[in-house]
Amino acid sequence: MLLSLLERIRQGYRTMPFPRTPPPLAERFRGRPVLEPGRCADGCRACLEACPVGAISVTADGPVIDQGLCLFCPSCSEACPQGAVAFSRDYRLAGRARTDLVLEPAQTPPRAEPLEKDLRRLFGRSLKLRQVSAGGCNACEADTNVLNTLAWDLGRFGIQFVASPRHADGLLVTGPVSDNMREALLATWEAVPAPKLVIACGACAIGGGPFRDLPAVHNGLEGIIPVDLFIPGCPPHPATIMDGLLRLLGRID
Repeated sequence: MLLSLLERIRQGYRTMPFPRTPPPLAERFRGRPVLEPGRCADGCRACLEACPVGAISVTADGPVIDQGLCLFCPSCSEACPQGAVAFSRDYRLAGRARTDLVLEPAQTPPRAEPLEKDLRRLFGRSLKLRQVSAGGCNACEADTNVLNTLAWDLGRFGIQFVASPRHADGLLVTGPVSDNMREALLATWEAVPAPKLVIACGACAIGGGPFRDLPAVHNGLEGIIPVDLFIPGCPPHPATIMDGLLRLLGRID
């Protein structure tokens, strides 16, 4: 026992102070896209043609990026000869509405709005989530699982993952919703007692990701169950997931 206490003192406090301070991000981290339409050459469609998932469209005002479809790969920025498309280090990507993820030129990026007051009072200090992998590749699942480690300690905010949907307040869904998982997802959703939340985590759950329009998937949750929070990324960084969850509960202004 004494040795355990001494080792605990030696190691010190390992949980990072996020969200009070910015999270540590890798040098190659790519966050919210930055659009500078003034740099676009007339008739240039290089970024649109380079995008592997059709997340970019070009309007008269310049390029538009759907962050819900975006894989945050560097293809568009590398293809743009004028540097009109780049990626910032802003990890705060989550949105309450699907339209919040569509980034237009000169737009101030919206932040995820909190739940209504009565739901915040109900879930604000104790939120239990059942995670459902609806055909995911395990990337989003792995970065979600990281939040349970000592460094992130999601439980200090009262947010926990539970084994049964009957013990849950909502679902956190990853994956493009394959044919084989659609029925299981709906059954899990029905098992969660009302009122309940749904969080679409990752490009696959939002719009199908790299599997979009394949015959074996349903392009994410749209049209299957209602979604209360969209967290884009492929996969979303743990900081992006935590930031979205805390904003949803009104724990971050």
